[in-house]
Amino acid sequence: MPMAVGTAMMPAAMADTFIPRRVADQRALLRLMAWLSPAFPVGAFAYSGGLESAVVERHVRDAETLRAWLALLLDDGGLRNDAILFVEAHRCQSAGADLGGVVELASALAGSAERHAEITRQGEAFITAAAGWPHPVLERLSGPVAYSVAVGAVAAAHGVAPGDALAAFLHGQVAQLVSVAIRLGVIGQSHGVGLIAEFEERILSAVPALESLGLDDLGSAAIAAETLSMRHETQYSRLFQS
Repeated sequence: MPMAVGTAMMPAAMADTFIPRRVADQRALLRLMAWLSPAFPVGAFAYSGGLESAVVERHVRDAETLRAWLALLLDDGGLRNDAILFVEAHRCQSAGADLGGVVELASALAGSAERHAEITRQGEAFITAAAGWPHPVLERLSGPVAYSVAVGAVAAAHGVAPGDALAAFLHGQVAQLVSVAIRLGVIGQSHGVGLIAEFEERILSAVPALESLGLDDLGSAAIAAETLSMRHETQYSRLFQS
């Protein structure tokens, strides 16, 4: 007997496969929302990724310069590298391949002691919190694990499509940096919301190309951002740990 789904009609045999698939997709979406929520206990609020130094040294001073800073990180800097490592971890987990290589590489690529502490502390906190959704992948993520690698591998383990997972991850990273700028008094909340909305299209446009990249594509042309991240280690007064 045909079964109604919304306004469409389909045979009961098709519905038997459609409904479980839809539930699985919704479950994956809910998990992704939970993992990348600001409330998920990874301590992201404590880190600025060098943005605090950029503000102190007046490289970032308003909405326009913050927009340029975020675009630099996404197109040519740390966010692009994080995305590549995220996709590689997702790819390895989906293929049942060893994660050790990408775990070690991501840790080694940290440009400063603070940056290394930031990505590995968040990664380890994410793995600990993700234990609420038990999966053998958590046992394969041992040692200092970068946040991008941890989220990519866990997302793959729970059936979240790579493009969806990466888009959500990058959106969360941009939103976190906007939050840092608001707390530093660079912009107000209205400008912050506007920037997050603006970067939505930029992220969605970048994801297809980023999905196709591999470890050979790693690299950064954001020298100023990397240098400022190092300078933060000796900055006299600061709110953030990086």
